Amino acid sequence: MKKFIFFYFNSQLEKIRETVPSHIGYWNSHKFEYYKGGPFVDKTGGIIIFTADNTAQANKIISKDPFMIENLIAEYHLKEWI
Repeated sequence: MKKFIFFYFNSQLEKIRETVPSHIGYWNSHKFEYYKGGPFVDKTGGIIIFTADNTAQANKIISKDPFMIENLIAEYHLKEWI
């Protein structure tokens, strides 16, 4: 398993607040070998570190995040992490 960092910035803070429970539920529903994440203190975005077999699988995982589905991410980066 490889570790990936999903680093994102929010686009609509009010809608983000409404979607947080489903976002957290989505990430907690996976059985990751490793998973940590949370928002930045200023609430402009967040970071999630998680495991996946490869970049394609990691992209598939983040594409199903409720924040992504609801188009609430203004900008994001997915990077493999050592």
